[in-house]
Amino acid sequence: MLGKNIIPALFVLYSITTACSSAPHPVNAREELRLVKTSEDAPGVWVTEEEKFTRFISKGLRFIDITETRDLEALATAKKKYTFPSKPSHQKEVQPLISQLQQTNLERYYKSAHGTDAAEWLYKKIVEVASKNPLITVSRFNHSCYNQPSVIAKIPAAGASSSVVIVSAHFDSINRYNTSDRAPGAEDNASGVVTILEALRVLAEAKFKPSSSSLEFHFYSGEEGGLLGSLDVMNDYSHKNANVSAMMNQDMTGYAPNNAIAIFTDFVHPGLTKFIATLVPVYTQLGILFDECGYGCSDHASAYLSGYPAAYVADEIIVDSSPYIHSADDTVDKLNFSHILEHSKLTVGSCVEASYF
Repeated sequence: MLGKNIIPALFVLYSITTACSSAPHPVNAREELRLVKTSEDAPGVWVTEEEKFTRFISKGLRFIDITETRDLEALATAKKKYTFPSKPSHQKEVQPLISQLQQTNLERYYKSAHGTDAAEWLYKKIVEVASKNPLITVSRFNHSCYNQPSVIAKIPAAGASSSVVIVSAHFDSINRYNTSDRAPGAEDNASGVVTILEALRVLAEAKFKPSSSSLEFHFYSGEEGGLLGSLDVMNDYSHKNANVSAMMNQDMTGYAPNNAIAIFTDFVHPGLTKFIATLVPVYTQLGILFDECGYGCSDHASAYLSGYPAAYVADEIIVDSSPYIHSADDTVDKLNFSHILEHSKLTVGSCVEASYF
């Protein structure tokens, strides 16, 4: 149905339900309204789901849906301050793990299931991958305002530290031209998902034990609807006073005409971003390009707004990013799997290094 009989497992059409309760807002008897922000200083505007699509998504405008998380930024002021190393220091531990990454696994993940089964397939695949290490737990994070859960895999630290390091990618997709048309989402963002999934596989099979900080692999739903999944998770973590010492998000890792890793410098933690930049030449064969992506461009923004140190890494700067995303043409044949493998290397390196935070 999707051509060439290759149906990527993570192709998910944008689907948000509105059967949830929220704080007081303008009354609309016909449809629940959503509070959307388009900049850090904007007060937000109430819109329907249809208006969210027509006014923002269809025009490629970035926004964050804060309907359920309006107090999140206020909670951020209470977070502790973090500092980061000036360079990597655990190469002897990382390199043997990187050697176990396999490009064929990245390709295989794309051929496993229909898009409508993607959330359940992903959960089962993460459980399968994590089963090599019985200490790893995998759970669904259910969201009150839409049906698709996020998935979180946790590798506990060997010590008693409560610090948590997160690597993340979203697995929902959208067609901004027509919500009823297919949205393959190969680049945006099945590529990011398989990037961190393959890193998780290697760490699980090696039974890697984080030294100081637990490692969490977050697979978010609802990103295309305004960072809904990651905001919900970060809101939960903030209210529980979780000690998140670092979060590295990857959104799009397989389209790379410049053959480099793009590191974004706005709405991120400068120290963490600088540290991750030092890892690229050590653990990958790629150069670095720097760019800015604007307000709410991906799930790292949820951690940033929560006061947690966040970084964002992708395959390309904005001007050279894939022209096919958010359309029916974002298909697997346009991906560079050798480039995705380099992102998996960076993920493994980041996880090991950050486990000592």
